[in-house]
Amino acid sequence: MPKLQLTKGNIDKVAKRGAGTVIYVDTRTKGFGLRVTASGAASFIVQGTVKGHSKERRVTIGTYGAWTVDDARRRAEEIMHQFEDGIDPVEQKKQDEAEKITLRQVADAYFDRPSQPLRESTKAEMNRHIDKVFAKWRDRPIASITIEGCRQRHREMCESGIDGRPAPGQAQISLVTLRTLINFANRRYPRADGSPLIAVNPVKAMAQDDWKTFEPRTRHIDLNHVGQAWYALDEMRLAPKNTDALAAIDLVRFLLLTGARRTEAAALTWDRVHLYEDASKCWWHLREEDNKTGNEVQLPLSSQAVALLKERRKLADEAKKLGKGDSPFVFPSRAKAGHVSDTRAPFERLQKALGMDGLSAHDLRRTHVTVGFSACNVELFKMELLTNHVPEGVTARHYLQTSRLQYLHPETQRISDHIEREGLIARAKATGGNVVALPQRA
Repeated sequence: MPKLQLTKGNIDKVAKRGAGTVIYVDTRTKGFGLRVTASGAASFIVQGTVKGHSKERRVTIGTYGAWTVDDARRRAEEIMHQFEDGIDPVEQKKQDEAEKITLRQVADAYFDRPSQPLRESTKAEMNRHIDKVFAKWRDRPIASITIEGCRQRHREMCESGIDGRPAPGQAQISLVTLRTLINFANRRYPRADGSPLIAVNPVKAMAQDDWKTFEPRTRHIDLNHVGQAWYALDEMRLAPKNTDALAAIDLVRFLLLTGARRTEAAALTWDRVHLYEDASKCWWHLREEDNKTGNEVQLPLSSQAVALLKERRKLADEAKKLGKGDSPFVFPSRAKAGHVSDTRAPFERLQKALGMDGLSAHDLRRTHVTVGFSACNVELFKMELLTNHVPEGVTARHYLQTSRLQYLHPETQRISDHIEREGLIARAKATGGNVVALPQRA
């Protein structure tokens, strides 16, 4: 590399088009230099060896013109001091940038991992935590989140949630999201020396002392009140506020009859519903991307569920004839998603009818399993299959048909028959009848 005293006059002489890139080494300041490309573009550089490392590091200071010779020389001297102190300015810059990365940016990078794609429902749930629970932290550097901050936010969520109501479960779930993103940030954005961006995950640290241990939820509708629940849902259908309210009521009825997850049933489309004259041959299916397990599964439909779906189909056809839309969803709504996403109204009415304090879609799922196992003598592994759980038993996992479940129609029918029968008894009690006309099954 040719030597050259770097002055404005000398640089103007050499900063011309040439055959290739040439680096001129300054005769005054150690490590300082000028890189001139074939096009004549000139940039100041500094090069040297970081103390404790054997490989030489070259750092670009900036372009000639944007930087004066004197300013570039001073910057070169600063960088040489960093080299002597064992600091790599390139890695230091990466670290400085990493320390500025926000919670929102980390989440976006986490979602965009091509090797580990997330389901849209998972992204939506994590985004809800970021935008609602951690709204004040969303655009702050993730490295600024502290143990005490996590402890305080956890306490706030437990006491008043997002909408003023205590939400200890949501507090814990949202902090799991935060813990996951901080762990990801530590893997993706390490410090210059290879150490984690955040030395101690604040969520993990506060959880050791402040995390409440939650027992697995077991809440469900008592077997003695299942009929009352079905009767209440039937009564709701008689005078719904509007078509959206009716769709929400029908969705809740479908959940009780099938034990489906709310998100899976709410987004059900007509192309995945298979209805025939023979109700015992009817089924619906979940695609890999539609359900939590990631497995495609075909599920039998009871005659009661078939009747519900045929009524929904009739309503859809009438809406289409009247020019009120042609939704692909079985439970359509004017909401942004296009399908029912809010079932609070029917659940609040159901809670009141049953005298229960709180009731969720997942509680209906547990109720369905309880009815099947305890009242209808359906074996547990069959209930696991019908509710789209991976069977625990080795035999069931490896030897049974676990995706095409139409052969379990008799079990599904028994469960729905029991719910309907109990509903008729509840109706008779509510209306003062002393004779109950039970449905006849072949």
